Amino acid sequence: MQSPHIALLVNPKSGRRRAAVTAVRLKEALREAGARVHVYSGGSAADSRRLARLAAADAPHALVAVGGDGLVHQALQGVVGTGVPLAVVPAGTGNDIARAFGRPRGSVRDVAAAILRGRTRSVDCVRVELADGTRRHFLSVLACGFDARVNERVNGFRFRIGRAGYLAGVVAELGSFKPVRYEIDVDGRVIDEPGMLVAVGNTTSYGGGMKVCAAAEPDDGLIDVVFGRETPLARFLLLFPLVFTGGHLDRPEIVSERGRTVTIRAEGVPVYADGERLGGAPLVCEVVPKSVEMLELTS
Repeated sequence: MQSPHIALLVNPKSGRRRAAVTAVRLKEALREAGARVHVYSGGSAADSRRLARLAAADAPHALVAVGGDGLVHQALQGVVGTGVPLAVVPAGTGNDIARAFGRPRGSVRDVAAAILRGRTRSVDCVRVELADGTRRHFLSVLACGFDARVNERVNGFRFRIGRAGYLAGVVAELGSFKPVRYEIDVDGRVIDEPGMLVAVGNTTSYGGGMKVCAAAEPDDGLIDVVFGRETPLARFLLLFPLVFTGGHLDRPEIVSERGRTVTIRAEGVPVYADGERLGGAPLVCEVVPKSVEMLELTS
């Protein structure tokens, strides 16, 4: 019987180089368990995306992303629609995708055993297309507005410190942010008014556990849309802590919708998905049901 073939995709700089150490230990544990292991180490986001597609084309038993949400985003571009299972071993700062699909438990040998066990779950992802023709898939949340600008600030910080860094970015952005005029179409239902942010969620959280799309389910064939209406910044700052529990969804300043296709038109706002910068609006999001096989590593 042929040994299982496992592809490891790693961002060696992720988590202050914690990902590189984790990848080496996992490679050794997988080989001890009888697997053939090929390690792909990307030097940039584009390089990781290229390597993910190369790895998936070789039809491994699993593509294992060792890093943060950004690396998982690149891995997704390789496996979506291929049937190659995707496993997430978190070694970044936010790790929201791993939080959504189950963080690995136990020792590195336990993680290797779970990978080789091959238990999978079919989940949705979301395809996004920008006006310049850029197409990408994402697994967690797309941000367009105040939250995306915060992401830009956090990416410019010298050190990454997870949720604390995101909160520092919120404080830094509050002084200069101005509401944006949005036109949002969710399966024909239109929101046309100024607002603070739009989040499109396949899963619940971003920013290290901020439950912006708290009701989102990654296997229901739908995407959740959360729109924050124009609000005085002082009021917005008071409401902001509710995002950690999902309590903001009950507030009148928030509009929630759910659908299969979402179009967002706005000017001058960046767009991030899975924590990665994609470009700017306008954009179209469409759910791709059961298009990804996620490996279950929690037991």
